[in-house]
Amino acid sequence: MPAETTIRTVMSPGRYVQGPGAIAKVGEYLAAVGENPVLVADDVVWGFVGHDVEASLRGSGLPVHRDVFSGLATVGTIDRLVQVVADTGADVLVGLGGGSTIDAVKSAGHLAGIRWASVPTVASTDAPTSALAVVYTDEGAFLEYRFFPRNPDLVLIDSQVVANAPVKLLAAGVGDALATWLEARATAKSGSATMAGGLPTQAGTALARLSWDILWENALPALDAVRDHLVTPAVEKVIEANTLLSGLGFESGGLAAAHAIHNGLTAAPQAHGLAHGQKVNIGSLAQLVLEGAPTSEIRDFVEFTTRVGLPNTLTEIGLGVDDVDTLTAVAQAATVPSETIHSMPFAVRPADVVSALRSIEGFATRVRAQAGLPAPVKYVAGH
Repeated sequence: MPAETTIRTVMSPGRYVQGPGAIAKVGEYLAAVGENPVLVADDVVWGFVGHDVEASLRGSGLPVHRDVFSGLATVGTIDRLVQVVADTGADVLVGLGGGSTIDAVKSAGHLAGIRWASVPTVASTDAPTSALAVVYTDEGAFLEYRFFPRNPDLVLIDSQVVANAPVKLLAAGVGDALATWLEARATAKSGSATMAGGLPTQAGTALARLSWDILWENALPALDAVRDHLVTPAVEKVIEANTLLSGLGFESGGLAAAHAIHNGLTAAPQAHGLAHGQKVNIGSLAQLVLEGAPTSEIRDFVEFTTRVGLPNTLTEIGLGVDDVDTLTAVAQAATVPSETIHSMPFAVRPADVVSALRSIEGFATRVRAQAGLPAPVKYVAGH
């Protein structure tokens, strides 16, 4: 819906650092942010970056205190981290890992009144750069967005670490980032407020478009390189598009239907276990349908995202066209008054969302068959 302000604003992290071997410099960059960091990472992440992080911090004269993260960014997890800050006297919280770890750190850092930094080990979401966090229930359903007055002081991403991670995580990041331009252009058209709290700037909208253009040109060769754990120029461009450009683009360009539908899908148990970007991709396709986008644009999106390895049918997220009750619950959650779907340049009702979601199954399946692409495979939660 149109914003009640004429103020335009853009937000960004204090410093963004990217490149192979960047993890070895994390101590150097953190030393400019605080003197007593607490590192938050799960056991898997710590297992493959912990040694380098410890060595870097010690080399910069910083103490090493690590807190074990497990699960999601829930209210309980965030409150526990606030207590960790109080117990350790930390002056900066550092999230190492994926989007949920980083969102929990941002939330806890804000509540504790200290600084925070993002050290993503995957390029699977655009969470690392933003001044907001997605908070979930203990069951994994979307609970709320939390907004902060500033972005992380530091975002540091080692492109070799990203290339060493499973390729499906980079593909999920492409799904999250592709939505950025689709939602930013809808927000610009409707004149709605962005997550930064004002109208979109030309910079925010342009960065959203740049992310889209880079991905269409580089995503497929980058994914091929990462399958062999290689860092190439295409990989560097996709990491930047997934992380920095998409992060700035969504925050200062605006969110719309794609992410609202993602949030609705978190309430569907059939889709549990799917990555954020996989569910967002379903939201992007549904948004294109809601917009009445040209058939050629929707067809190209289906073909491209199939090649990337992203779901674009209900079958691939554990649902079907006959699951009307579940799809209605998804649609109702996606259209609550606080949701970003109301940034679309027209009113969207729950029934519209249900129709859009049900319509993508047959269309996407037919497009894939005509293009000689694989047929959808049923997703089973927990599989």
